[in-house]
Amino acid sequence: MALVIGTIGLYCPLLWQGFINYDDPDYILNNPHVNTGLTWPNIVWAFKSNYAANWHPLTWISHMLDCQFFGLNASGHHLVNVFFHAANAALLFNLLSRMTGAVWRSFFVAALFAWHPLHVESVAWASERKDVLSAFFWMLTLICYGRYARSKSVQEPHVPALASPLAFDGMEQNQGKIESRAIRASFYLLALLFFACGLMSKPMVVTLPCVLMLLDFWPLRRFKGTQGLPGLIVEKIPFFALAAGSCLITMSVQRHAMWSSASLPFPFRLANALMSYLRYISKIFVPTDLALIYPYPHSWPMVGVVAAGLVLSALTIVFIFQARRFPYLVVGWFWYLGTLVPAIGLVQAGVQSMADRYSYLPSIGIFILTTWGITDLLTSRPRSAEVCAFIGALGLGTCIVLTSIQLTYWRSSLAMFTHTVLVTTDNYAADDCLGKVLQDMDDKVDAEKLFEQAVSLEPTYPAAQFDLGMNLLRQGDSVGAGRHLATAVGLYPSDPVMQYDYGVYLMQHGHNHEAAAHLKAALALNPDFTQARKQLEAIDASAR
Repeated sequence: MALVIGTIGLYCPLLWQGFINYDDPDYILNNPHVNTGLTWPNIVWAFKSNYAANWHPLTWISHMLDCQFFGLNASGHHLVNVFFHAANAALLFNLLSRMTGAVWRSFFVAALFAWHPLHVESVAWASERKDVLSAFFWMLTLICYGRYARSKSVQEPHVPALASPLAFDGMEQNQGKIESRAIRASFYLLALLFFACGLMSKPMVVTLPCVLMLLDFWPLRRFKGTQGLPGLIVEKIPFFALAAGSCLITMSVQRHAMWSSASLPFPFRLANALMSYLRYISKIFVPTDLALIYPYPHSWPMVGVVAAGLVLSALTIVFIFQARRFPYLVVGWFWYLGTLVPAIGLVQAGVQSMADRYSYLPSIGIFILTTWGITDLLTSRPRSAEVCAFIGALGLGTCIVLTSIQLTYWRSSLAMFTHTVLVTTDNYAADDCLGKVLQDMDDKVDAEKLFEQAVSLEPTYPAAQFDLGMNLLRQGDSVGAGRHLATAVGLYPSDPVMQYDYGVYLMQHGHNHEAAAHLKAALALNPDFTQARKQLEAIDASAR
């Protein structure tokens, strides 16, 4: 109750905040398949669509339900995100406390997860429903898998019962009520079902089968030497099969993702991944200067990259050597490293070198190893309980204060991108977003300055080229507008809106043949693009 009520109370300021102009228009406001609510054609579209370079049908359906009940009132959309986040914290507490028997450590990990400022982005951003929704199914999968593992261990006489502090669901040592094979199978199938739902909410959860292996090591303690390892791997094959299918779908739908980091040299992406692993850890322990967009730098210092690699390697070796004595160290560490792999930048779409939202599930690993590690370190000292309580209260109190501050930046697009520009350097994507905010406020002069700055920082960023072109067009600079619009379409030909607007520009300047080609491209990319179809019909009519 403390977790749920505390989380809802902490995030209640979101109920007075609106949408922002980054992804929210594409996902909700201007998406007719979503903002018309839950209908059968919209559900079919959710499962068939690769819109926004993602395949996450359950996320689309959840947004449709929001629009069905709340329309385009942002408060309702935010409220659902907050409820999912609170539920995730409660499920995490339930999972850890039942698996480990350590109630207060589990509470502290769950409270860190619920109240840490690094997770504000996943909750406060309406379009990030996929984070909180996929995490909900992630927690349910782990809980069902734990029940399956417990019942299987009880039914195998050669497997010793779990020690009391580690007993799932509060079992005492040697307690052995045998559950039927059907019940055991039902928990296994439920775990598979919830995992499939998680994948259909956000494909980043593909690493969950590896986390199941980690939980087998600790706290379930199902590893009985190497002889039992093949059996543990075999029972994960259906989970790995689902993960592999999700990877193939994601690679297919993201092959045309905007300004993908795959276009960057692999050594640079590897350097970014090593640096990002440490940057996420620094944000976990010192959560300041949090931003919606962290841009790619033009280069990483070689000394920093090598140092990052050495630090990560050293920590990995230390935790492996301590695995028998302190198993939570290796589990927490590999939970963190492994669950970040899909978003660490080796294969990734988007302009961000890292993102707060990507730490939503991976940070749990750091919370576990830190909480259990500090508690064990202080256990043998005098007044250890009081010291642990003081450290825990101080940590949670600090998180609550910083989260409250971070929430204020989400009150509007202007506040969010002004803050992002202030706390980052050479942030061409944030400059472009802030320029669009000012443009909507009819401040075309300052908007143009920001668009020009974004283009100068990163000439290959298509959004900045496009927005600068459209702003120049509104100010009557037709020649300059055409140049930047053509550049944007050349950089990112897979964007139907860019193709459409450039086609309309060409139409207005008498180039109907070239305009038709771009309008047809827009329709090929988005068959529901009615405006493009109407403009094509107008060109055909004028030709006749």
